[in-house]
Amino acid sequence: MRALRAILIAAVLIAFTPSPAQAASMTMLGADVSSLQRSLDLGAKYYKNGTATDPYDILKGAGANYMRLRVWNNPASGYNNKAKVLQQAKAIKAKGLKLLIDFHYSDTWADPGKQYPPVAWASHSLTQLQTDVYNYTYDVCTSLKAQGTTPDSVQIGNEINVGMLWPRGQIVSSNFTPLASLLKQGYNATKACNSSTQVMIHTANSDSLTNARWFYDGIKAAGVTWDITALSYYCMWHGTLANLYNVITDLRTRYAKPVVVAETAYQFTSADADSEKNSIPGTVLCDSIPSTFAGQAQQFSWVQNTARNAGAIGVFYWEPTWYAIKGNGWDPANINGTGDGWDNMATFDWTGNVNPNLTWTP
Repeated sequence: MRALRAILIAAVLIAFTPSPAQAASMTMLGADVSSLQRSLDLGAKYYKNGTATDPYDILKGAGANYMRLRVWNNPASGYNNKAKVLQQAKAIKAKGLKLLIDFHYSDTWADPGKQYPPVAWASHSLTQLQTDVYNYTYDVCTSLKAQGTTPDSVQIGNEINVGMLWPRGQIVSSNFTPLASLLKQGYNATKACNSSTQVMIHTANSDSLTNARWFYDGIKAAGVTWDITALSYYCMWHGTLANLYNVITDLRTRYAKPVVVAETAYQFTSADADSEKNSIPGTVLCDSIPSTFAGQAQQFSWVQNTARNAGAIGVFYWEPTWYAIKGNGWDPANINGTGDGWDNMATFDWTGNVNPNLTWTP
C-alpha cells in the first residue's frame, strides 16, 4: 500500500512541479475578458494595491499577454456582438496584447450541453450553414483586420465536444462529416482573412483521453485542418492534474500540434456576492486547496505548471474581471435581470481589488 501511495504521489508531483529541464516556456498567457466592456460601461472600478488602475494594465502586469473575446451573432443584450468585439479589440491591441476571438456561432452561450444556432440561421440547411460559417467568420475577421486589430488566433466553435450548430452540425453515431464541413469553412475563412492567424479547435475533453481521441481522431479522419488543439480544464469537473498532464501530452504528440488550456479558473471564496447562484460553489475544492486568494493563486499556478510540463504552449484564465456588477448578468436575453454566477471565481474581489498572488508564468 505504501508503495502504491508513493507512486500516486509521484505522478501528481510530476504534473504540477516545475521542471526546467523538461518544460519549455509558454507563450500564450491568457485571460478571457469577454464581460469586461459591459462592466466598464456600468462604471466598474479595478484596483491594484488600493489604487484604481486600468484592468488591462493589471492583467498585463500580472504576466498576461493574450486576451480572449467571445463573439455572439446577435445577442439580445448587444454585448459580445461584432460591434462590441471590435470596440474591445481596439483597447486590447492598444495595450500591446494579443487577441483570440472565440466564435460561438450562436446568439448566446455555446458549450458541451447546448449549441443553439443563431436565430437568423435556425432554419438553414447544412449547405447553407457552411456558407453562413464562412461568411460570418470572414466578415468578423476582416472587420477586425481593417481597423488594425487582426486576431492572432480564432476558435472555430466553443467547447464543441459533440459538434456545433445543432442539429445540423451535431455528431450523431460518430458521424463527423457534417461538423467537419462546418469546421473546414471556418478554417478557410480565417486563412483567407489572414494566413498567419492560428485556428483552434476547442473542446472540454480534458477529463477523458478516450473522448478527446474520439473527437480529434474523428475530425482529422474527416479532413479537418487546425493549428492548435484547445481544451477547457476546471478541476471540479475535469479531474486531476495528473490526468490533465496525460491528456495534453497525448494530444500534443498524437496530432503533432500545440495544445493550449483555453479555459480554467478557481474560486477565491465560498460565499456568493449576489442573488445569482454561483456556477461553481466555493465548497467544491480540488487538491484540498482552500477557497481563498492564496488558494486561487496556488491552483492556477499548478494548472500552469502541469500544462507547461506536458508541453502545452499556453493557459487562459476564464473571466477574471467578471466580479459582481449589477446589470452585468449571465443571460444576454436578460442581462439586467440576472446576476453573476462567476463572482467567486473572478480574480478580483467584490469591490474590484485584484488577487495580488495570482500571476501568469511563461
